[in-house]
Amino acid sequence: MASTTDRIKSVRAVRQLRRTRTFYAVGVLVWAASTAWTGWQSPGTRQMWVSALLLTVFTGLLLAASLWLQRLQATSPAEPAHHAAPRRTARPRHAHA
Repeated sequence: MASTTDRIKSVRAVRQLRRTRTFYAVGVLVWAASTAWTGWQSPGTRQMWVSALLLTVFTGLLLAASLWLQRLQATSPAEPAHHAAPRRTARPRHAHA
């Protein structure tokens, strides 16, 4: 059984990888648009090839982060049951006269 510390580190790692994956996905979209625009305006120029290179880099980073996240989620223990339990509300106290 995994210790509480390992479980907390795993949850933090998954959360951070999700943020990182989102950042890389935005990077892929930006560089895809930039590559398309530059390729349309001035095909074959250095700017187009730099955009294409950065698109490739961000695509690779997105793929790596996605695979790492998938493996981490597959090997991490399930979330504790208390996360899904509804919270109890405090009952008001009635003063007896």
